[in-house]
Amino acid sequence: MSKDFWQRLGKALMTPISLIAAAGIFLGISSVLQNPDIVGETFVSFTVVQHFIGIVRALAGAIFGNLPILFAVAISFGLAKKDKTTAAFSGVIGFILFHITIQYLLSVNDITAATYSVEALIDSGMNELAATQAASQYESVLGIFTLRMNVFGGIITGLLVSFLHNRFHTIDLPTAISFFGGKRFVPIITTVTVPFLALLMYFVWPYFGAAIEGVGNLIAEAGLIGTFLFGFLERLLVPTGLHHILNQIVRFTPIGGIAEIDGEQVVGALNIFNTSLAQDSPDMGVMAEATRFLAQGKIPFMVFGLPAAAFAMVKTALKEKKQEVKGLMSASGLASFTTGITEPIEFSFIFVSPILYIFHAFMAGLSFMLMDAFGVVIGNVQGGVIDLTVFGILQGTATNWYWAVIVGLFYAPIYYFVFKTVIEKRHVLTPGRELEDDEVTNESVNSSDPSGDLGTTIVNALGGSQNIKSIDNCFTRLRLVLGDTSIVDEDALKKTGAAGTLKLDETNYQVIYGPKVEKIAPQVKGAAHYHDE
Repeated sequence: MSKDFWQRLGKALMTPISLIAAAGIFLGISSVLQNPDIVGETFVSFTVVQHFIGIVRALAGAIFGNLPILFAVAISFGLAKKDKTTAAFSGVIGFILFHITIQYLLSVNDITAATYSVEALIDSGMNELAATQAASQYESVLGIFTLRMNVFGGIITGLLVSFLHNRFHTIDLPTAISFFGGKRFVPIITTVTVPFLALLMYFVWPYFGAAIEGVGNLIAEAGLIGTFLFGFLERLLVPTGLHHILNQIVRFTPIGGIAEIDGEQVVGALNIFNTSLAQDSPDMGVMAEATRFLAQGKIPFMVFGLPAAAFAMVKTALKEKKQEVKGLMSASGLASFTTGITEPIEFSFIFVSPILYIFHAFMAGLSFMLMDAFGVVIGNVQGGVIDLTVFGILQGTATNWYWAVIVGLFYAPIYYFVFKTVIEKRHVLTPGRELEDDEVTNESVNSSDPSGDLGTTIVNALGGSQNIKSIDNCFTRLRLVLGDTSIVDEDALKKTGAAGTLKLDETNYQVIYGPKVEKIAPQVKGAAHYHDE
């Protein structure tokens, strides 16, 4: 598979994750406001207020309960090159038909919700443990009794639907049936094809699921070493964008853990955390096993370490450029501190200093390991001070949130000292230390383009409209498919405020702008006359 596919898949996976992150915050705040130990018995006794909070909690829980179809739609939509709305519609159809087919195949073998409940299996002669294990292999999705595949079922359905859509959405049929051609053919071919995928998964999934569970057990048995390796690899993969894939694997598959909550089997670190959080009396031990892969491991280096590194880059900038670097690093440090968006800082040093890159990845792995060792229980996905506050401090001392702060207070001076020393001793060309007179200011942007239009300036730096085949973006990057990446003017892109660039191959290219990319992407699409249907 091409690098273009992987970067588009990573971006598609982030679509439901952004919703999950927001819903998780609402769920965390709701759990705080319904906890009498935190807000007091008087507040909890206000019935109207508690009912409103209960509704918010139920809505957030519903999002987590329907993640599989959200992933199916997001991937169908995200990987479609044109007519994305048709792809999303087909994704819903494909997801439903996939599970309906599996339900029918199960019923042929007399495996139904009635015959495979724990009670029914115990009545048939199984002991309680065997009955629970057997029943946990199945679940109900949108009221459909099916194999327990969690978000994996949505992902593989979305992948198939997006492939079918890109292959057939422009198909021409004979005149007599031409009405069913083009994009109308996509739902039809989806209806015909998806049952075969379901048939394949009916036979394959039990073995595949067992293999995933085995890998999950290995990581769990590796203890602190397993936690360190996850954190180390998660940061090491940031330049490729593949860290999104690794995160989704631990968040939504047995590799991230398996737990039984209220008699239901829950798989994946994020699923376990959110399901536990929705309980009246969450089991902190169960939550801790899940959060070892979640936000807690990021807090020391995102809230404390990287902002300190940004400060070090300001201190080491050339005197005449210090003020502009201060503005750039202040915004980047604030993004890391508050929301856990770290790429504007990371791309300031990753490509110019392998030493700092490896140091940062090592410190990330160590951070995850220490939070696990100290029994910290802070979930969600971002890792900024918002997660620390909502899922740590406001949840009480049982989360051991103070260890994240204590470790972070050590991380800040370590990051500052290491970055300042390496930058000065090895003459690392971090922002403000370039040999050329690269002015990253609005004036330089405007001078490179008479119209002062940022979108046009970026398009010209990318080789012009004719060189741009596809434009997309995630939270922090422009993700581009170009005719030829060798003609890109990287210096001109840096003058537009880009924190860094990444050439994946001869056609795939990324430009890192940080959170402001959401405003920049539409300008670039407009200047390139690119229409994302």
